[in-house]
Order: sequence, then structure tokens, then C-alpha cells
Amino acid sequence: MSKFIMKCIVLICCLFVGVLIGMQHANKGIVEMKGHEKESFSSPVGMTQDGEGNVEATFLGKEVESQTLTEKKEKLEEMKAFNAFSSIGKALAGFIEGITTKIVEFIASLI
Repeated sequence: MSKFIMKCIVLICCLFVGVLIGMQHANKGIVEMKGHEKESFSSPVGMTQDGEGNVEATFLGKEVESQTLTEKKEKLEEMKAFNAFSSIGKALAGFIEGITTKIVEFIASLI
């Protein structure tokens, strides 16, 4: 039995070292694929607001016009999409909250 446990421990240690070596190799491959070793990456999505309240958005380095954002926001508000799962979840949460409240009130009245 002790030989079996020792073999398992040695095998687990070897596999762990193999995983660490593989992770290091993958990291080197990613650095080579990037072509540089700069650690900080620029954010793919950025939003800034100036002093006048104008919002400037960039998506993957391209500027997005505020008119486009406003139009999309209005279109989403007009749609008022109905999500059945959301409404079922809200109803279920309200039902469970009501039951829990009544149980707590009942226990509190007994005390």
C-alpha cells in the first residue's frame, strides 16, 4: 500500500511540474506572438467625459459618435423588450420574499 501511495505522489508531482512548464512555455509563446514585452494593454472600450458633459467613447481604437449612442439608447428605450424569464424571476422572488416575511413575523409574534 505504501508503494502505491509513493507512486501516486511521485506521479502527481511530475504532472504538476509538467503543468508549470507548459504554462511558462505558453506565456513565452504569447509574448513572441505579440512582438513586444509591454505588460500593460490598452482598454478595448473607453469612455471619457469632458467638463461640458459631452461623452466621448472609443471602441477598439475608433471613436463612436455621441449621436449614434443617443440613437441606440432611444431605440432600446422604445423597444421595451419583454423578457419572460426576467418577469418569472421577479414574480418568484416576490413570492419567496412574502413567504419569508410572514414566517419571520409569525416567529416574532410567538416570541
